[in-house]
Amino acid sequence: QVQLVESGGGLVQPGGSLRLSCAASGSIFSIYAMGWYRQAPGKQRELVATITTGGSTNYADSVKGRFTISRDNAKKTVYLQMNSLKPEDTAVYYCNGWPKLLRNYWGQGTQVTVSS
Repeated sequence: QVQLVESGGGLVQPGGSLRLSCAASGSIFSIYAMGWYRQAPGKQRELVATITTGGSTNYADSVKGRFTISRDNAKKTVYLQMNSLKPEDTAVYYCNGWPKLLRNYWGQGTQVTVSS
């Protein structure tokens, strides 16, 4: 399976910013659409943002206007720039393929905590 490693999470105050990274292994990253997902404790995982191979993006209503997804195919990395963070953004964030998953094992993700 494709290896995906998330990083960049941390503790931030409301209104602050974080930039998440997802580094992929393999040589076929550029042919897959990708997504960022998040999951809060006790809740189901939800799709946050997507980006196609052509660079078209889409966002959940809850993050639209605040988050930006991008990709660097040369680095085999997808990013999530998160601005104006709110406490309700607190969750573990994961990357994976979209709409088809690239990995069945979601791993540890990266923790984002928004709190004053």
